[in-house]
Amino acid sequence: MSKVKPTEVNFHKLSRVLELSFEDGTNFKLPTEYLRVYSPSAEVQGHGPGQEKLQLGKEDVNITQIEPVGHYALKLVFDDNHDSGIFSWEYLHHLGSNYEEKWQLYLERLAEAGYERKID
Repeated sequence: MSKVKPTEVNFHKLSRVLELSFEDGTNFKLPTEYLRVYSPSAEVQGHGPGQEKLQLGKEDVNITQIEPVGHYALKLVFDDNHDSGIFSWEYLHHLGSNYEEKWQLYLERLAEAGYERKID
C-alpha cells in the first residue's frame, strides 16, 4: 500500500514538466528529461546496484501518455518509445525530494562520459 499519495497530478506538455502535489504538502515539478533518465525500468536501472545505464540525448524527450496503474503508480510513455517502468507514488516522491542531488549526479555522469547536453 502506498505511504504517500498525490492530491494532484498535472502534466504541462509545452514546458515538459510533470507537477505533483502530495498529501504531506510537498509539491514537485519534475522535468521529463529527469523522469526519463531516472526511469525505474530495468532498461535504465539495470538489475541491481551499479548496473544503471546512463541515458544520453534525452534533453528534448516528452511524455505522450500517462496511464494510472491501480491506485499506486503511473506508467509514463515517452516520445522516444520508452514505455517500461512503473513510477510508484513513493518513487515519484523520492525523485522530487532528491531532485537537486540526483540532477547534479546525472550532469556529472554526462560530463564524465564526455557528453554535452544540447539545450535551447
